Amino acid sequence: MIEIVVNDTRHSLDNVPEDMPLLWVLRDRLKLTGTKFGCGGGFCGACTVHLEGEAVRSCLLPIAAVAGKHITTIEGLSHDGRHPLQLAWVAEDVPQCGYCQSGQLMQAASFLKDKPTVNDETIATAMSGNICRCGTYSRIRKAIKRAASGDPALASVTWVEPVCASACASVKEEA
Repeated sequence: MIEIVVNDTRHSLDNVPEDMPLLWVLRDRLKLTGTKFGCGGGFCGACTVHLEGEAVRSCLLPIAAVAGKHITTIEGLSHDGRHPLQLAWVAEDVPQCGYCQSGQLMQAASFLKDKPTVNDETIATAMSGNICRCGTYSRIRKAIKRAASGDPALASVTWVEPVCASACASVKEEA
């Protein structure tokens, strides 16, 4: 049996091979489908989650390596979809297809947690391993800057469910 804590909920996993990637445990066993499969080699960032507060690629981590640890997925970033990054994503109209956005958001949240200097260079460095096939990089940078600034206007952002369901909220449908 392997125990993990995902989004503040303890899970005891029976009959899970120790080498099964965390990504597939999240998606197939726990039904948390917001974390996406992209490349399977840790190159694209679609599967980014937080492990003990740090951004990691869940496709590369065997479940045995995270036993007893705390994991946060896009579903746990904010229980109401109002994390400053999620609101900035909406305000800056970042998502297009939305497929990479949960990984983008998780990487950005990890980057911003230590209150770094936020400019184009530091964002580019922090986000360099996350690929957006739609090419919304300039909007991603604007959204990260806006979230980091504490822009009070974000509090009035209206949630647009069809646009954000796959990218910003707790994604439950299969992709």
